[in-house]
Amino acid sequence: MTTYTPETLTRPLPVPTPLTRPFWDALAERKIRIQYSPSLGEYVFYPRPLAPRTLADDLEWREISGAGTLYTYTVATRPPAAHFASAGEMILAIVQWDEGPKFSTEIINADPEQLKIGMRVRPVFCDHPEGDITMLRYEPETNS
Repeated sequence: MTTYTPETLTRPLPVPTPLTRPFWDALAERKIRIQYSPSLGEYVFYPRPLAPRTLADDLEWREISGAGTLYTYTVATRPPAAHFASAGEMILAIVQWDEGPKFSTEIINADPEQLKIGMRVRPVFCDHPEGDITMLRYEPETNS
């Protein structure tokens, strides 16, 4: 029987698909690109083949600033899965982009005691060479 310990487990990383590839490629370039639907007049996230509500085939990739507000968060003092045991305390959050959609992420470079719902946050691009992927994290806008 194989025993897995936190040291033998690596964090699961996203696997880009043809549909999500433009999002992941943009992160590697330190940009954020999400879909926009002209028929809705709205930005859309998560990547999908058709616009929500209209089912229009008009989605196009557009760059956004990535700036937003902290919509909600929780401080995970216990790892959400064995793969994250070595991470220690994690701040799991949802950020609402200025362009509208919400994004599930992790807040870094922050003291949980200083976080406030509605505070401004900015993107941080985190490279993971073992997975050849860039992850999008957030930090309070007031950090220098």
